This record gives sequence, C-alpha cells and structure tokens, in this order.
Amino acid sequence: MNREVRVRFAPSPTGALHIGGVRTALYNYLFARKNNGKFLLRIEDTDQTRFVPGAEEYIKDALDWLGITPDESPWNPADCAPYRQSERKPMYMQYALDLVEKGHAYYAFDTAEELEAMRERLTAARVVSPQYNSITRTQMKNSLTLPEDEVKARLASGEPYVIRIKIPRKEEVRLNDMIRGWVMVHSSTLDDKVLMKSDGMPTYHLANIVDDHLMGITHVIRGEEWLPSAPLHVLLYKYFGWEDTMPQFAHLPLLLKPDGNGKLSKRDADKHGFPVFPMDWQDPNTGDKAMGFREQGYLKEALINFLAFLGWNPGDHREMFTLDELVEAFSIERIGKSGTKFDINKAKWYNEQYLRAKTDEELAVYLQNEVAKDGLEVDAEKAAKIASIMKERATFPADLWKEGKFMLIAPQSFDQDVASKKWNQDAVTVLNSYVQELAADTAEFTPELAKALLEKAAESNGIKLGKIMQAVRLAVTGVGAGPDLMAVFVIIGKDELIKRIQFAVSTL
Repeated sequence: MNREVRVRFAPSPTGALHIGGVRTALYNYLFARKNNGKFLLRIEDTDQTRFVPGAEEYIKDALDWLGITPDESPWNPADCAPYRQSERKPMYMQYALDLVEKGHAYYAFDTAEELEAMRERLTAARVVSPQYNSITRTQMKNSLTLPEDEVKARLASGEPYVIRIKIPRKEEVRLNDMIRGWVMVHSSTLDDKVLMKSDGMPTYHLANIVDDHLMGITHVIRGEEWLPSAPLHVLLYKYFGWEDTMPQFAHLPLLLKPDGNGKLSKRDADKHGFPVFPMDWQDPNTGDKAMGFREQGYLKEALINFLAFLGWNPGDHREMFTLDELVEAFSIERIGKSGTKFDINKAKWYNEQYLRAKTDEELAVYLQNEVAKDGLEVDAEKAAKIASIMKERATFPADLWKEGKFMLIAPQSFDQDVASKKWNQDAVTVLNSYVQELAADTAEFTPELAKALLEKAAESNGIKLGKIMQAVRLAVTGVGAGPDLMAVFVIIGKDELIKRIQFAVSTL
C-alpha cells in the first residue's frame, strides 16, 4: 500500500540558518507539494551545549518569509508532537535499551582519559583514524568485556555510561540513494557510535532514526555531509526491525565557494561581500553580526528561484519559476551529484528580473520607504513614475532611490569629469534658449514636447543636439548618464527644470 509522502527538515538551533539549509528545506517542501504530501519541521536540539537563544525563532521566521512554511512544526503541531527532540527525551532510552536487549548495542563505562589513552595507543601504532570499533572494543571497559554481574553493579551504583551501537565486524551495508544510486560501505570502516550520552540525551543518530520512524517519514532529503552516517542509519533501521518502512534517502550536493574550491562558508561570503543567511542575524553570545539576503534587498521570489537551481535543473531552458511552477517541475531525479558553485551574480540577475516584473505601483511602495529614511516625502503617483524609469537600472529595491535621488533633490555639484569634456559655450547657448522656450510654452508638458522644445532651441542656434546632449543631462541631474532624459524632465516638472538649468549655467 502506498503511504502518504512525509518529509522533514531537521535543523539544529545553533545559530543562523545557512543558505544551504534553506535549500534543503526548499527541496523537501517542493517534493512534499509535488507528491501531495506533508512537510515537517523538527528541531534537533539534543546537544544542549550548542543551543543558541533566538536561533529557533530565526529558523521559523526565515522559512515563513520565503513562503516554505512547514505543515507540522513546534508552532503548528499535529499528531506527531512534540517536534523538539529535547521534549521527546524520556522516550529515547527505551529504544536504546531495546537494542541492548537484542544484542545490537552495549553499555560502555570508559572515562574520557581511557578513551584518550586508546586513541594515543592507536596513533602510536600508526592507525590512520583511531576509533572505538569491532576490534578496539574488546580491550575497553564495556558490557561486552566485563562480567554480567559487574555490569549490573556499575549500573546500579549510578556510574556514568554511554550506550554504543555494536557494529558487525564483516558486513556489507548497502543503500540505494535517490540521487547517487547504490552506495556500499564495509562495516569494518564504521565505528561503534554513541547512541545515548551519559547525560541521558540521545545522539543525533538515535534520535533522528526513532523520530523519523515515529513521524512516518517516507523520504529523507538532506545534505551530502550526512552521507557517511547513512550506513549507520540503515543498520539501525534493520536492528529495530523497521526495514519495511525505512525511508528512501537522497543526499543533496554541496554548495561550493564561488571558485568551486571547497564548501561555501560565512568566511567566503564575508570576504566577497555577500550574505549566506536568509535574514540578518546577531549572535546573542558573541555579538557577531551577519548580513541576510532579505535586508540586502533580495526579493524572496528571486532567492527561491536562485536556490532551486543550485543543484537542480528542469531539463529545459527555462530559468524563471514561481514557487508553484517549481512544485510542478521539481523531481529528485533532476538533482545532480556534484557540488554547485555559489554564483552571487546569478542571484543578482534573478533579483533584477523579479524587480522589473513588479508593477510601478508595487515598486513605488519600496521607493517611498527609502525616501522616508532620508526624511523626505513623495506621493504615490510620482513615486510610481520614478520607479518606472529607474527599474531597468536597479538590482535591488533600494537602488530605485539611490540612483534616482536627483529626481527629488536638485544637484548642488556636478560630475567634474563630464563637465571638463562636455560643458562649453554651445551648451550654455542652447540651455539659455531652452529656458526661454519652456517659459513661453503653455501646452501640457510631456516627454514629446520637452524634446521638441529642446530640438527647437538647438536648431535656432545652428547647434547639433547630439553634441550637447550630455551637457544638458549634466545640468539637470549632475551626472553624465541615466534613464530617459525627457521622462526625467516631465517627472521633475517644468518650473524645477528651468530652476536647475539656470543654477547649472550660473555655477558651471
């Protein structure tokens, strides 16, 4: 019988959510929606020493902002509650003890000093990666080497212990990954991982398997960094007797640095001046600040589209997808195995496309907000006109105002480079004539009329318009390049235009 598709995103609240984690959440969300399934969010906080206040709320807010909100979560619980592992703590021990009972796990009483001595012994014997495994466990202090009555006595006295999985010495562990195909690992390369820590908290490995089973997870879509742990997880499903309902695994390719050498980190992002977190974050413990895509002016639709293509492709030439269109087109089979370079210029390109696709009225709101930050005001109609002619030149919403300030604020200084090359007596002559033409004309001021009057002023003085056009722009905007000049003239209005030209002529 086909089960309902259930996937989960399971971050740890140890800081801001990295953009790689956001992509994992996005792929889980797309897969769930495509298959009419459920997308769960579970907080994996078994390691209380790494817990960072505010991190959980940050994860929630980031996913909500991007519109990839889970169907079930600590904030929207259903039958599988609770969704924080720390709140599920009491039940994990029974599963660990079940494995001990079946002979697939054991108690280990080794102290930190004894473990360190074991590692030093193995290092001295030139063992490349010293580990607690099917060979070394025979020389350690555990329920496999100690007499049964001594084990009972140690447990009864409250001596600290951990529970470790008992990895078989010679066994081939196989796993059919949805992205990578068959993965085979020999058990001799695996170590006897701790399942229950001495503080009574489960490790990720035990809690993750138990929770996935109890929450009915059918597909585990997670980062490639978890691939080495997958064989251990397969063994746990087998030892619990849950092989029939074991989820299918899909390990996503790494996000690489812009040059393709190694995994993308916050350090790389800081070095190149781009964000790797969805939203701004300040670490409450260290005070360290990190910038977010949202505050840098990236639109959520652009970020979603960009992230979807970091490892997946639709199999055709389309690049622009809404979230609904991504759901329709998405399939695990079209995710690649190799890592993907993080190209921030592509993210900017997406932002430009989505910005230009917005209506002038939508962009006017962004513009008005930016104008207000400078203590100024602009009405919605004028803001829409400014947005209309600036949007082709903008990457981020803030650019509409940053690059278009001259529409509301007359220039007090002029680009000296342009002035030295283009400002001359011909320009002054035409501009003085233009002021007279503007003052005398009473028709409705349109871009067409603005141009016709300027052409008339140039012709009447026998001067070619092309020769002085950059000087005209300089006089009105203070710079030598920008959007359609006649449209600018109409937005700033005839009276303001005359004032600016007169100021430029007297100043330059």
